[in-house]
Amino acid sequence: MTPAENEVAELTAELIRVDSTNYGDGSGPGEREAAEVVMARLAEVGLEAHYSESAPKRGNVVTRIEGTEKDLPALLVHGHLDVVPASKADWQVDPFSGEIRDGYIWGRGAVDMKDMDAMMLAVLRQMVREGKRPKRDIVFAWVADEEAGGVYGAKHLTAKHPELFEGVTEAISEVGGYSLEVDPSLRLYLIETAQKGLSWLKLTADGTAGHGSMLNADNAVTEVARAVATLGAYDWPVTYTPTVHRFLTEIADAFGIPFDEANPQLVLDKLGPLVRFVGATLQHTTNPTMLDAGYKANVIPGQASAVVDGRFLPGLEEEFLKTVDSLIGPNVKREYVQRDIALETTFDGPLVESMIAALKAEDPTARAVPYCMSGGTDNKTFFADLDVRGFGFVPLRLPKDMDFSAMFHGVDERVPVDALQFGVRVLERLLLNY
Repeated sequence: MTPAENEVAELTAELIRVDSTNYGDGSGPGEREAAEVVMARLAEVGLEAHYSESAPKRGNVVTRIEGTEKDLPALLVHGHLDVVPASKADWQVDPFSGEIRDGYIWGRGAVDMKDMDAMMLAVLRQMVREGKRPKRDIVFAWVADEEAGGVYGAKHLTAKHPELFEGVTEAISEVGGYSLEVDPSLRLYLIETAQKGLSWLKLTADGTAGHGSMLNADNAVTEVARAVATLGAYDWPVTYTPTVHRFLTEIADAFGIPFDEANPQLVLDKLGPLVRFVGATLQHTTNPTMLDAGYKANVIPGQASAVVDGRFLPGLEEEFLKTVDSLIGPNVKREYVQRDIALETTFDGPLVESMIAALKAEDPTARAVPYCMSGGTDNKTFFADLDVRGFGFVPLRLPKDMDFSAMFHGVDERVPVDALQFGVRVLERLLLNY
């Protein structure tokens, strides 16, 4: 077993034991302590790193290892150090214990994404100790605030320190590279090549304020409630982006079933719990999440508002907003609470070929397939600001019966130790051979 395989589990546990909860309002402990762990482990092998705080305790770490071929563009490997909140009362273990038992590492961040943070550290430390150099420059970044939009992490770094990413044209990060076992002779590894866009919308209706006992044909609450109900109940049509169409075709072929574009459910059913990751990528979505109106039971307010979590497919934002406007009607104003781009890249090129080769070298049954995720990652931030082509690739060979999608932001989050060991072997192959 290699040094990276030997230490990756303890590195993951060490990072989990650092509470870096991101509540989204600046009240959490921040990422400084986790960043200090990364800095200390880099220093142990003689690596210097750039440390940057975008705000008190919001720590970011970036380091670069030089390649042997200076004419090749650089690769960015990045992970976030923050995690979403966890309630100890709901868990079998303390979510910040990093407990290792039954072949799993338990704790908040085990899959999202302190596992990859640790894999990056383990592989980089091994490369330095053994004097191995990649072909191209590789930039490693451990960043803050991904769970709340990346303002204090990737957005800060790309705005204030773009020189750290000089020459970078491609990137790999979270929510991809994990396995789906079809049978003992075939495992599919889902590599994320696309992400839906984000359109959090505030809907506001103005009306005539008055006494609750009187007739009122200009009721703001009624108007915004109608708009929210219409949006929430709207059955968005299935629309196949190139990534989703190829993904479903590949899944159908792997399971030996037909892919009927008019009825994709037969294929989706083969995904089991992983359908949570991709089920919403066949259409736009608009889910109402907040309502705000009034201040007394017998007073009709002059204004009412609501918030809708909208997600649109790559390349179709204009179509999405046009439909939203037609559904809410002319009497409801919409404005952005938050907006983020959609992205989609093709599943081809030397990096994709290298990912596939690294997977097959460690798992001869591997077949890589591209997919679109319904959420978003920091790949968007780097892509938007630096024109970097991003992929989701955290290689993990998972047990067939593991509900991997439930681990993300879920109770009893955990990752198999042998999946991490598999991951560092694949990641090292990729980084040294690409």
